[in-house]
Amino acid sequence: MSPVLTGRRKPAEPIEQQPPAVQEPEAEQDAGWVGGWSTGAQANSAALMRWVVWGLIALGPLLGALAYLSVPATSAAPAPKTAPSAPSASGGQGASGFATLFVAAYLSAGRGDEPRLAAYYPSAASMQLDGISGQHRGEQLTVVRLRQTDTAVWSVTVAARVTGATPSATPSTQPGSSPTPAAEGVRYFQVPVATAPGAGGATAYTALALPAEVAAPERAKAPELVYGAMRPALPTDPRTQAVTSFLSAYLTKAGAELDRYLAPGTRLAAPSPAPYSGVAVDQFAVEGETGGEPVVSVPGDGTALRLLVTLRATGQDGVRLPLTYALTLKARAGRWEIASLDGAPALTSPTPAPAASGAAGPAPTPTA
Repeated sequence: MSPVLTGRRKPAEPIEQQPPAVQEPEAEQDAGWVGGWSTGAQANSAALMRWVVWGLIALGPLLGALAYLSVPATSAAPAPKTAPSAPSASGGQGASGFATLFVAAYLSAGRGDEPRLAAYYPSAASMQLDGISGQHRGEQLTVVRLRQTDTAVWSVTVAARVTGATPSATPSTQPGSSPTPAAEGVRYFQVPVATAPGAGGATAYTALALPAEVAAPERAKAPELVYGAMRPALPTDPRTQAVTSFLSAYLTKAGAELDRYLAPGTRLAAPSPAPYSGVAVDQFAVEGETGGEPVVSVPGDGTALRLLVTLRATGQDGVRLPLTYALTLKARAGRWEIASLDGAPALTSPTPAPAASGAAGPAPTPTA
């Protein structure tokens, strides 16, 4: 038998009950932290960044202006200078003058004048001229033809009245006899002139050869004019009266009382001092008029009429000189008035413009 424990068993001390630990979910534990930053700190940082961005946007124009002003000013590089070229239009005028001077020196040159010609034609320095310097002369030199044969080359024809003394075919044996004067005549010399850029933007010139004597330029065919045939200027014709009164004031009175013969708005200056003592209108040709009955009346106001008038003007020495004037008349208040003193007679059709490389215009052949 098992022993019977008679003694009383000491009751066990009550164990204090601990409340069960509540485990929070991991998501809830990390809700206030993101990447080591608390959500509050993150919100503050985002707000700060927004303010910084807006501040930069607001300060952008100011910062750009400061950056622009801080760049040191630099001057623009000068454009490269190009060598001036000889313009063809203006070169022709200069070539004409150069050729005229060259022909004048050429005609009067003789032994010892080679350096003088070399100023125009460099190869002349190696030449040997004959004759006496100044024995011949070129007078009344003028350019009658001008052609551009290349981009920088002009062919200039110069007319000159050559004068001088030449020995007689049968020299006189008497002492002190003078040579017989040579017959004066107009001769024509063609000079090739080259142009090139010169110093300071000017144009330089040189002759490519000595002058070549050529024939006179061809005479142009006269174009048709708008006027009819010349007819006598009858004293009873109102046009004769208007033209005579105007030309008398214009040529003999130095413009005195000239305005009374002019149409409103017309302004003319007369030669001064008056070159003539008298004027006689001989004939005139009227635009579109072929003849018919004498005219004794004036048409309505505003009618315009072009006339070609021939007259004789008596000089202060009593010599009468023929003159021709192209005039435009206009009717007003029953009389003719002078509307214009035309620069040239009017043509029936416009003439074609000369070619760019053509002549300056043929001139009538002068007579000796």
